Amino acid sequence: LINTDMKSVSVTDVASAKYTAVLIGTQKWMTANLNVNRYRNGDRIPQVKDPTKWKTLTTGAWCWYNNDSAKYAATYGKLYNWYAVHDARGLAPNGWHIPAYDEIVVLYNLLGGYQLAGGPLKETGTVHWAAPNVAATNSTGFTALPGGYQLASGSFTGINTLGLWWSASENSSSSAWDFYIYNNYGTFSI
Repeated sequence: LINTDMKSVSVTDVASAKYTAVLIGTQKWMTANLNVNRYRNGDRIPQVKDPTKWKTLTTGAWCWYNNDSAKYAATYGKLYNWYAVHDARGLAPNGWHIPAYDEIVVLYNLLGGYQLAGGPLKETGTVHWAAPNVAATNSTGFTALPGGYQLASGSFTGINTLGLWWSASENSSSSAWDFYIYNNYGTFSI
């Protein structure tokens, strides 16, 4: 999540949970994955565990990686489908928003472009990232984690090897541009 208010140093979600934020260039980024089950207006976002149902959804939903909250919730937060991200009721906390493609490009360029931008965003070491955690410096303080994602088919992939984040900019009627970072590269891909 992103905020352009330079005075804000923390984020409070709809459930009153607090998150920290970091300034990268002129943009303020939330440093943890969102972990809410309600939209900003208070409406519930349904949890969907059934992969058959997940792949046919046309409305917002969330899940835990592998539907295992005990193992993944505290570290990685929730995984949301595009419909939850794009919902007009708002997924991001008040004063914050899902970054647009152009805002991600600003971050990408500030950190050196495709070949270099992943390393300054990634948590260092191999506590969460699988080895090798190439080029990880976390010099931005963003502390990107490899929370993986749920495919449109309903299966899960990428835990410990891939961090993937939605943008607010549509790529198709059922998806958006996203950005991602891998454990075995220092790159940043859109």
